[in-house]
Amino acid sequence: MLLQPTTTIKPPHKKTETHVSFSSSLSYSLSFPSGFWNLGSLTCPKNHPVIISCSSISQVHTYGTVDYERRPIVKWNAIYKRISMNDGPERGSVSVLNQWENEGEKVTKWELSRVIKELRKFRRYKLALEVYEWMNNRAERFRLTTSDTAIQLDLIAKVHGISSAEEYFVKLPDTLKDKRIYGSLLNAFVRARKKEQAESLIDKMRNRGYTDHALPFNVMMTLYMNLKDYDKVESVVSEMKEKQIPLDIYSYNIWLSSCGSQGSIEEMEKVLELMNLDTDINPNWTTFSTMATMYIKLGQLKKAEDSLKSVESRITGRDRIPYHYLISLYGSLGQKEEVLRIWKTYQSQFPTIPNLGYHSVISALVRLDDIEGAEKIYDEWLPVKVHYDPRIGNLLLGYYVRKGFADKASTFFDQMVEAGGKPNSMTMEILAEGHIRERRISEALSCLKDAVSTLGSKSWRPKPATVSSILRLCEQEDDTQSKEALLEVLKQVGCLDDEKYMSYIPLSNYQ
Repeated sequence: MLLQPTTTIKPPHKKTETHVSFSSSLSYSLSFPSGFWNLGSLTCPKNHPVIISCSSISQVHTYGTVDYERRPIVKWNAIYKRISMNDGPERGSVSVLNQWENEGEKVTKWELSRVIKELRKFRRYKLALEVYEWMNNRAERFRLTTSDTAIQLDLIAKVHGISSAEEYFVKLPDTLKDKRIYGSLLNAFVRARKKEQAESLIDKMRNRGYTDHALPFNVMMTLYMNLKDYDKVESVVSEMKEKQIPLDIYSYNIWLSSCGSQGSIEEMEKVLELMNLDTDINPNWTTFSTMATMYIKLGQLKKAEDSLKSVESRITGRDRIPYHYLISLYGSLGQKEEVLRIWKTYQSQFPTIPNLGYHSVISALVRLDDIEGAEKIYDEWLPVKVHYDPRIGNLLLGYYVRKGFADKASTFFDQMVEAGGKPNSMTMEILAEGHIRERRISEALSCLKDAVSTLGSKSWRPKPATVSSILRLCEQEDDTQSKEALLEVLKQVGCLDDEKYMSYIPLSNYQ
């Protein structure tokens, strides 16, 4: 059944799907290696972004706190809005909460927990951690559970880094370190790709009896996917079978992804057969979107189309994420009509579309070289956006630069800023690429320096191709000063100490 506007799709009637459920809001997010999985996004050929949702490969798992959705939303929502709009070096959550109580209002633990959940949902990790710090300073009023401690550990890792998370864990009393706490640290190690630490920790979890369910094994399989160590994925599956730990839908989906990443359609289809034979498992839309991605990667386009039809027939409830997948994957198949059909249906099913939805359709149209269609949807997005997401503007800016439309790129960048866009590191690198095309070394370097200091630049590194191009120009112009300035940028972002990164840059260019 194909998606049609205003049509409600019912899930296929099969067996009931079971999940490992630990009822909490701790986000156990799993990401996959660049080139295939990348920070929670599924990458098809040519950097095709599709966002992994919590219904996919183990993004959100629950760990024993209350269901925050069952209470009235008015009060917590008002606090959340104040905090989210009051971000800044001298503001943040603490000042908002102090002001709220100075106005005579009192907040409950439940309300603050709900605010934290919402802040984490939108990746406002620093603000979420500040709410916990505010509660920690009022221990007589707020009793924090081990679930809260696990969430704090997760936030510390995201805000201050894995070393700070380890220090926090070590200082906790052993009696407090239950499977939630260990699971949170394990997830932090996996997110940081700390293989030895993760393997050591899961050994301790085995000894404590904390590995009697699929979740920690799913996390370890994700680590090995990140590292492209597919044999280890198979080893984890074997261990689960040996210990009679049932694979859940996430286990199967990761295993299926591993087979596809190795180019084995036969093995991937065998995993699907096992899923169909498992009476506790119902392959979901993520299963088939993963298969579609692999089929596209391996050139099996007809099978990819069939898988996408299976995705459509499995969309249930109010889940927006499958639409993002479908739009992006149909874009990778070169099927503009299907992209627009899914987009039209998506718009008819939801009163509002998030930025990620606009990003998926504009990205697909840009890749299909339909710049007029992409510009049209961009113009539709501007008046309805909640905030300006520079990643959306970057799609059009990147197209103009790649096509050599220098004036258009410059004008569009100015329009981005006027519309409220705050350039991110990728914005500045795109501008640098434009200057490189015009052989303007100084201007390109200036953009890369700005990229280092922009908001969200912590994990940014310039593309090796960008670095190689600038170094090549420096050689041609005999410009040692600019070469040294570039190397200083690389040093600032930690590239010079990364042998793998530097291996992508010709040795003669930077010596």
